[in-house]
Amino acid sequence: MTTTTKFEDAAPRGHAQAGMRGVMVPVLIGTLTGAIFVTVFLTLFHAPTPHRLPLGVVGTVEAVQARLDAQRPGAFTLTSFADAQRATEAIQRREIYGALLQNEGKVLVAGANGPSVTATVSQALQGQRVEDVLPSSAGDTAGLSTFYAGFGVVLAGFLFGQISYGMAPRLALRSRLLSIGIFGVLNGVLVALISSGLNALPGNVVLLALVVALVATAVAAATVTIIRLAGPVGTTISSVLLLILGNATGGGTLPVAYLPEWLQWVSGVLPVGVGVRAIKGVSYFQNDGLVVGLLVLAAWIAVCAGVLFLKDRRVQLAG
Repeated sequence: MTTTTKFEDAAPRGHAQAGMRGVMVPVLIGTLTGAIFVTVFLTLFHAPTPHRLPLGVVGTVEAVQARLDAQRPGAFTLTSFADAQRATEAIQRREIYGALLQNEGKVLVAGANGPSVTATVSQALQGQRVEDVLPSSAGDTAGLSTFYAGFGVVLAGFLFGQISYGMAPRLALRSRLLSIGIFGVLNGVLVALISSGLNALPGNVVLLALVVALVATAVAAATVTIIRLAGPVGTTISSVLLLILGNATGGGTLPVAYLPEWLQWVSGVLPVGVGVRAIKGVSYFQNDGLVVGLLVLAAWIAVCAGVLFLKDRRVQLAG
C-alpha cells in the first residue's frame, strides 16, 4: 500500500516564465531596485548639510545665530544655557549636538555622534578649543556601529520574511508568528552579545537586546505582511521601503537633522529610524528615544499580526 504525504506549507508550484518575460522581468526589477538605492543614498548624502541642527550657547545667542544664518541659512538653531554644566547635560541627553562657551572660547561636542557631526559643530561654532564631553567607545571610533548593527538587522529581517513566505506560504498564522518571534529574540540576543563583546555598542546589554529584537521582529513581520498582501511584487516593495528608505532615513550614519525637513518624519515612523535612535540612546545618550522606539516597534508588530490574521480569515471564509 502506497501512501502520499501532503505538506500543507509547501510552496505552490508555479509556471516557469518563458520567453522574454522570464528574461527581462528580473533584469528590470533588479535594475530598478539598484537605481532607487543609488538615487536615494546619493541624493541624501553626497553633500550632507544639517537642517536646524540644535546647538547651545552659554552667552549671547543672537550674535552667534546671526553669524551662522549668514554663513549657512537654516542649518542651525540655537538654545541659550545658563552655564557649561547645563549645556553638557543637554548634549549627553542628545537635546543638542554641541555648545559654545563664549567666555571660555570653548566648544563642547559629543564624539558619540560621529566624526562628521563633531567636525560640523566645531567649524560652525568656531571655538579656540574643543572638548569632547561624550566620546564614542574604543570599539566605535568611526561612530558607525549603530548604522552597521541596524542595517544588518533590517537585512536579516527582510531576508527572513522573504524566505519564510517563499518556503511556507500557507503556514498557519500561529506557527508563522512563532517563527517571527523566535527570529527576533535570537537576533536581539546575538547582536547585543556581539556588539557588547567588541565594545562597539556600550550600554545596558538587556535593553540593547530588547530593542534589536523588536526591530528584527518588526521588519520580519512587515516583510511577510507586505508579501502576503502584494504577492511577488511585495519583495520589491519591502526592499525599497525597509532596506533602502528605512536605512537612508534611519539616522545611523548622520543624525536625522541632516535629512531634508520634509523627509525627517519618516525616521520616526519606520522601524529602522526609531530602532537606531533607541540603540544610540541606550548606548550613549541616557536612553534617548527608548520609550518611543519600543512603542512604535510594538505597534508595527501588532498591526502586522492583525493584518495577517484578517487576511487569513478572509481567505478561510472565501474558501
